[in-house]
Amino acid sequence: MTYGEVRENARKTILNCRACPECNGLGCGNTLPGPGSKAPGNGAHVNWQAWKDIRLNFDTFAEDGPVDIGCTLFGRSFALPLMSGPIGSMTQYSKEDVTVAFNDGVMEGTAATGTIDCFGDGLAQVTLPGALESMVRHHADAIPVFNPLQNDAIMKKMDIFEESNVLAMCVVVDSAGLSHWKHAGFHASSKTVEDLRELKAHTKKPFLVKGIMTVKGARQAVEAGADGIIVSNHGGRALADVPGTAEVLPEIVKAVKGETTIIVDGGIRHGVDMVKAIAIGADAVLICRPFAVAWFGGGAEGVKTYIELLKQEFSEAMYMVGARKISDLNPEMLRFK
Repeated sequence: MTYGEVRENARKTILNCRACPECNGLGCGNTLPGPGSKAPGNGAHVNWQAWKDIRLNFDTFAEDGPVDIGCTLFGRSFALPLMSGPIGSMTQYSKEDVTVAFNDGVMEGTAATGTIDCFGDGLAQVTLPGALESMVRHHADAIPVFNPLQNDAIMKKMDIFEESNVLAMCVVVDSAGLSHWKHAGFHASSKTVEDLRELKAHTKKPFLVKGIMTVKGARQAVEAGADGIIVSNHGGRALADVPGTAEVLPEIVKAVKGETTIIVDGGIRHGVDMVKAIAIGADAVLICRPFAVAWFGGGAEGVKTYIELLKQEFSEAMYMVGARKISDLNPEMLRFK
């Protein structure tokens, strides 16, 4: 199975997504709820374009040898610094709620390829128990990502996984103002440093905060004790006219590198994008929407196919910029507009 075949298969069944040859946010525009951006529909494309505005310095003056793309995150070793992005509810992509099956397929694919799955808590009560069962069944390294409900509600969800083998716990703060949360009757709210400290203290697992887009936010997350931050603008779905994640990543890296693990998402689609992110200073990347296409196009095999493509692209790009291991990647390998 090729990724082209996966994409063509997905086009036959997936809703609110055209499984475009290049997932750049233009095909879906401002379709919400769904994979598109907040009106006027530019957020997902801005994320994608920001990575394209960074060029790689083509330089093969380096010692020859194999490329090692492995990494260590939160004390565990992985084949690639990659996480699949959380999609709490698949009802935006399908006539039926296939969230549990989707999480199961992605976990099977990430476990088989030595990568990490992040899964959302969503709206359905079966989502988190189903994810826990899948994680155990596939021996998957996974991270539950909780929406910004009241802290007591989040902590109850954290308790489901406290005795499991989850890699970390994560709360997403950039979705607090999404209108569909209000329409669904859920009490999502913004978080303070004290709120995050309370959540951090509730678990023995590493604690991550997703939705960081400013130096101030990064420093506040560190102040709260976050073991990791995810630089993210919710795929452009939460607020229009915000910068792409690639635009803010360098200043966030400069501010908190070495104090917390830095992960970045938003518009990352290829292995070359991953090289750019790691060279800037991220420790790993998170990719979301293409995993929906991969699963609809081939189930767990489709997920594996996409990840193997990323591995190949990442390894080849590293070689061509003169890097033989991830720690070799640095900003000098990049050219900024």
